[in-house]
Amino acid sequence: MQKKRFTYRYLYFCVAMLAILVVPALACAANLVIKMTTDKTSYLQGNAVLVTALVTSADGKPVTTAKKREVKIIDPQGVTVAKRTMTSTGNGSYSYKHTLASSAPTGTWRALTAFEATSGSGEGSVSFSVVKDAPPTTGTPHANITWNGAGTCVACHSAQATQVHASVHYQWKGATPAITNHNGGGGKIAGAMNAYCINITGNWNSCSNCHVGRGAQPTATSDQAQRENIDCLVCHQEKYKRVKVNGVMVPDTAKMTITMDQAVQTVHKPTRASCLQCHATAGGGDGVKRGDLALAHGSTTDRAYDVHMATTGANLTCQGCHATSEHQIPGRGSDLRPTEGAMPVSCATTACHATKTGTGGHATTDINKHMARVACQTCHIGTYARNAFDTAATEATEVFRDWQQPHLGTTGTYHPLMQMQNDLTPVYTFWNGTSWAYDLFDIATPDPATGNYPVSRPLGGINDPKAKLYPFKYKTASQPLATLTNQLIPVDTSVYFATGNLYNAINSGLVNLGLTAGAPYQMVTTDEYQVLNHEVKTKDKALACTDCHGSTALMNLKQLGYTLKGAESVVCIQCHSFKSNPGFTSVHSKHVASKQYDCSFCHAFSRPERGLRTTK
Repeated sequence: MQKKRFTYRYLYFCVAMLAILVVPALACAANLVIKMTTDKTSYLQGNAVLVTALVTSADGKPVTTAKKREVKIIDPQGVTVAKRTMTSTGNGSYSYKHTLASSAPTGTWRALTAFEATSGSGEGSVSFSVVKDAPPTTGTPHANITWNGAGTCVACHSAQATQVHASVHYQWKGATPAITNHNGGGGKIAGAMNAYCINITGNWNSCSNCHVGRGAQPTATSDQAQRENIDCLVCHQEKYKRVKVNGVMVPDTAKMTITMDQAVQTVHKPTRASCLQCHATAGGGDGVKRGDLALAHGSTTDRAYDVHMATTGANLTCQGCHATSEHQIPGRGSDLRPTEGAMPVSCATTACHATKTGTGGHATTDINKHMARVACQTCHIGTYARNAFDTAATEATEVFRDWQQPHLGTTGTYHPLMQMQNDLTPVYTFWNGTSWAYDLFDIATPDPATGNYPVSRPLGGINDPKAKLYPFKYKTASQPLATLTNQLIPVDTSVYFATGNLYNAINSGLVNLGLTAGAPYQMVTTDEYQVLNHEVKTKDKALACTDCHGSTALMNLKQLGYTLKGAESVVCIQCHSFKSNPGFTSVHSKHVASKQYDCSFCHAFSRPERGLRTTK
């Protein structure tokens, strides 16, 4: 019996030791996911290379604190020329800028990263090339190419065409992790509704004029026909023009200043003009939809109009912020469905303003304290739809659309009434980066506060720790609602644009909605919010403290939630007898700046990041 007991004890000992050895291994098994990018794929000797790493845990959450965040820059011979610690730029993003020597060896370089955090560890890598002369894509590699129709680009760039085929720009749909009520995917071709042209159902032929394809609808399979349907020159040749003939996009050489042979011989990276030909004219005209994007952004010299894109300002390309990798383009507005690209777009993650979000990023302590709850855009885009001084256009944007008032346009198609305005003041609200969006077949419910039917809403609030105060364009429209099902009707714009007959366009839309023509409907007012990111003013024109705190002309802080949690007679006697109110500045300074009391003493919200006292 003694021998048997010893055997069991020995067995228990072995199991325990095995557990000790195995458990740490299991604890480290949750590896980090690291997505690496560089701001360009090719550099000249002496250029600066911006390396960015987006680090998330296995469950997709950003890793904001890492005890190790090392990056190595390795030349083509395998020599480590730099070994540094990457700088955190917020939300799981880390960056490092390496300046190449003027005699840096040419060839393929690598940036390797190693991260360790409480949630695991991981490594990442990205390659880039260094050349002596101008990087590729300036036209030289294509000098002897001639235009040979749709397959010209795909003949050499099949892999790139496959990337484009999978992109949101081609598919017009994608993953929607930021849409809380439709997180299974969606987009323009997958049910998205808005307060402009409402929905593309029934009118692919017209709506696809801004699609990067040649006319055929995208499919899930990237076969040769789909790859040849991609129109590479839309993005890679700003002098290229096209026109739709019998449903197929063909070169419009009559409007081009170069031949098609010259077009393919001088392809280039997308310019602002390339992007703006679609993004500035969305919704039916220049500046109509976004409110902060117009054709003027392509070439204006007016720094007061947009300090980032003006040629006399930073003269940034779109990719300067929307850092593209494998034809995936990051960045989404609050009203857009898909999210694409590994790197979220923000003022800090572009590395241009990485230090501005810190405690010493701005000139005063008060401004620095606002950074945790106020987005950069709020202070730096005080108005939108402004006029650029060097353009003939007005850069106005649409604020209301009425389908009941058609008019015949100069192009021979009918358009609804579009009310356009300039120099608008944003609407401000808290946004945590997620949104609610109305899609085709959803049940429409009016907002009890306004009576309007929302088609998009930024989510967040004063108590949301992830939310910041952002500026938005607010837009309304008169649209039809099917009264039997309480669903917004996708007006068939193919009928409306051709005839101006709203009744027939609604009936066709009812059929597209799955109802019968003639089903009852009523006209309702819809609205949507669209976050503003462009038309950043020069820093001397940023909002001052008194713009927000001195009056309600710009924003009503009480409507945003900055109210007392009770009557003054109740709130004040928590700490002392009731006293007369000398005004916000005096009260706030005494209780917050001097006594270091947390907001929750007087309000129904807290600001834990400020490190204030929560008890007397």
